[in-house]
Amino acid sequence: MQPTATVLVYSDDSNTRAQVRLAAGRRPAPDVPEVEFIECATPAAVIRELDQGGIDVCVLDGEAVPMGGMGVCRQMKDEIFQCPPVLLLMGRPQDAWLATWSRAEAAVTLPVDPVEFAEALAALLRTKALAKA
Repeated sequence: MQPTATVLVYSDDSNTRAQVRLAAGRRPAPDVPEVEFIECATPAAVIRELDQGGIDVCVLDGEAVPMGGMGVCRQMKDEIFQCPPVLLLMGRPQDAWLATWSRAEAAVTLPVDPVEFAEALAALLRTKALAKA
């Protein structure tokens, strides 16, 4: 049986979460495992899922309300031991400096571009796989 990767998606907007699922598909690239999604609409749900473990990559919506993904990312990096890599969804390319401040490993802009998103997610999954090896 093929291994799967667990991707946590945080956004208060169900449409954004759907865009992420559709852009990634079942497998964002041929050389990475199939993905399973865990969807979270609140920062508390994100922390709860991370505390349970088993998350390979997090996708965080920088435009989420009441707490944006950049703030959630910064908190995760400070509080979660061996925090999984993070892909941020930014509202504007000019927010790239905030993605750096949050310590995210990658960032793409909204609306989700399927090709750009799948490439970024696959790169993080490859990095995670190398770290496990």
